[in-house]
Amino acid sequence: MEKIVKKGETDVASLSWDAIFQVKEGRKKLGEQMPVEVYRMFEYSLRATLTQMYGKESMIKAFRTAGEMAGREFYKRNLDGDLMLNDFLAQIQQKLLEYNFGLLRVEKFDVQTGHAVLTVSEDLDCSGLPVSGETVCNYDEGFIAGILNAYTKKEYVVTEIDCWATGDTVCRFDAKVKE
Repeated sequence: MEKIVKKGETDVASLSWDAIFQVKEGRKKLGEQMPVEVYRMFEYSLRATLTQMYGKESMIKAFRTAGEMAGREFYKRNLDGDLMLNDFLAQIQQKLLEYNFGLLRVEKFDVQTGHAVLTVSEDLDCSGLPVSGETVCNYDEGFIAGILNAYTKKEYVVTEIDCWATGDTVCRFDAKVKE
């Protein structure tokens, strides 16, 4: 079924990133910040809805895909891809801190294979959640993959191996170049 967009209206699904980021004009009094609880209400209600409608695996795939798209856009808007690897990683750390996304630490980055292990503490998605026994930061998996894909020009697969929701105090991500 084709969606009909009336003259003068915008198809919200096709909004450009530039249009999405026009926050200051529309939120002159409230500004760009909002509580983490509000973000999590959106995220976890969307996770539940997608799981009910399409199943858990499809929900996870959707969150990873959305995260990857956002990671590539974050890279284009906020990061300098011409930096050497160590400087680039330091820049990511700074930007994630600046945006209150979380505190990134690089545990390992093998320049030969591209394999990386990264941790994020005080993660936006899960820090403080009760233990559920499963990782929940699928958006972050995609987000990190999107940034690494854009910087290295190689396709990455990022898997969360530790999470606050599994009883850990940091989220740990294993990032590998896809074979």
